[in-house]
Amino acid sequence: MTPTQLLDAIVPLVADLSRELPEAERFRRLLQGLRSVLPCDAAALLRLEGDALRPMAVDGLSPDTLGRRFRVADHPRLQALLQAPGPLRFAADCELPDPYDGLVEGLQGHLPVHDCLGCALHLADGSGRPWGLLTLDALRPQQFDQVDLKVLDTLASLAAATAAAAERIGQLTTSVERYRLAAQPAGQRLIGQSAAHRALLKEIALVGASDLCVLIQGETGVGKELVAQALHAASPRAGQPMVSINCAALPDTLVESELFGHVKGAFTGATADRAGKFELAHGGTLFLDEVGELAKPVQAKLLRVLQSGQLQRLGSDRERHVDVRVIAASNRHLAQEVKAGRMRADFYHRLSVYPLQVPPLRERGRDVLQICGHFLEQNRARLGLGGLRLEADAQAALLAHDWPGNVRELEHLVGRSVLRAVGRAGSSGAGQPRILSLTAGDLGLPAGADGGAVLADERLAAEEAAPATAAGLPLREAVDAYQRQLITQALQRHGQRWAPAARELGLDRGNLARLARRLGLSGPAAPG
Repeated sequence: MTPTQLLDAIVPLVADLSRELPEAERFRRLLQGLRSVLPCDAAALLRLEGDALRPMAVDGLSPDTLGRRFRVADHPRLQALLQAPGPLRFAADCELPDPYDGLVEGLQGHLPVHDCLGCALHLADGSGRPWGLLTLDALRPQQFDQVDLKVLDTLASLAAATAAAAERIGQLTTSVERYRLAAQPAGQRLIGQSAAHRALLKEIALVGASDLCVLIQGETGVGKELVAQALHAASPRAGQPMVSINCAALPDTLVESELFGHVKGAFTGATADRAGKFELAHGGTLFLDEVGELAKPVQAKLLRVLQSGQLQRLGSDRERHVDVRVIAASNRHLAQEVKAGRMRADFYHRLSVYPLQVPPLRERGRDVLQICGHFLEQNRARLGLGGLRLEADAQAALLAHDWPGNVRELEHLVGRSVLRAVGRAGSSGAGQPRILSLTAGDLGLPAGADGGAVLADERLAAEEAAPATAAGLPLREAVDAYQRQLITQALQRHGQRWAPAARELGLDRGNLARLARRLGLSGPAAPG
């Protein structure tokens, strides 16, 4: 690459430093620019969070990579990059396992990575701790022979500046709550990039800073407890305890004792004073899971605590004051419970000061692949496997499924599927493969109609093609042209079936049909 070509690639990235771009778009543009300077099959930008690296952007890797968390201790190559004083290229015969083996997109089979290099990124904050890593990988062993590591060092400085710009602009344009939310432990993070997921995060950041009671509602398995943890992390109470209680698991005879505490002798077996969950959560957050299971007499006693913060331990006349923020959750439609007489109206309205609906997995489109990647990495580490990847038919099957059990169903399905794949590989008599591939057969789900995967680079190609399609058009017409293009491509990928196309686009099927008709596309003649 000539100096002029290098300059042509770097100048737009430098210009981006002063632009207000979404974080994901900023990092995506960075990786695209780097790949134009240093040709490779895949590139990734990873942020160090605690003892794990979280992919912030990937280019050339499967979409489920974004949902994975690479624990540094489990990946010696990543550990070596973090500890190296500068750019590091691994020898072609290096025996250390590569975390991206089998994850490079568009491959038939699972060809492992053969040439890789990378470097740690450091921000000028004086901490000395790396912000994260930049990694480049290739399938051909000698692909990086001509790469000047000084050029990579320069590009790493640009990547670090991009990361610093993203943080500075983020601090100026978003609330502190967003960063408290982002600081959740890796195992508790809400994963996804769909429109429905982004809307949920926006609501969490909005209400997190307040002390309002929040009622989280959603189907079984959507992750209501994770949302409650995110609300606590986004609040000024984040440094105080969050106490959780499953109301459905409480026997009627013990529920008051568990919530309000008791004094010695209050009932048979009460041999000492005991604080209840409200007192344990003083200064912090109390999460009442499955709150719709509480009996009406208990609801009446809870109402007083919610209104005034006053409570009495069971068997005591002494008033105690608690400062607690209450977050409740239920998979029931509580407004219907009130109409049916199973829940007090005043209790319901006191809980639902801010109602928060968690979208089901079927409405989150391609988030299913990212979340699946998170569970794949958990199972890989738990079983001590070299690598886990999804075949094209498995990706298509995941996107086409309705997920009645939501994220919990996906978690259990991935666990079962990995065991099936391990058993299948073991029964072949060839020994355990370095990279284990999950097929649609392992998942036990039907493959998509076209039998192929809906890969992330197809969406990216559509985004890149949009400006050319829309060139010279007024804004409204340009937006319509772009939407028409995305819908047409999604329908082609799913064999003209509207339901899976709607799921991929993150839309309700009926809304997609109405939008298609407005754009001049023929709507579905029958359910897709």
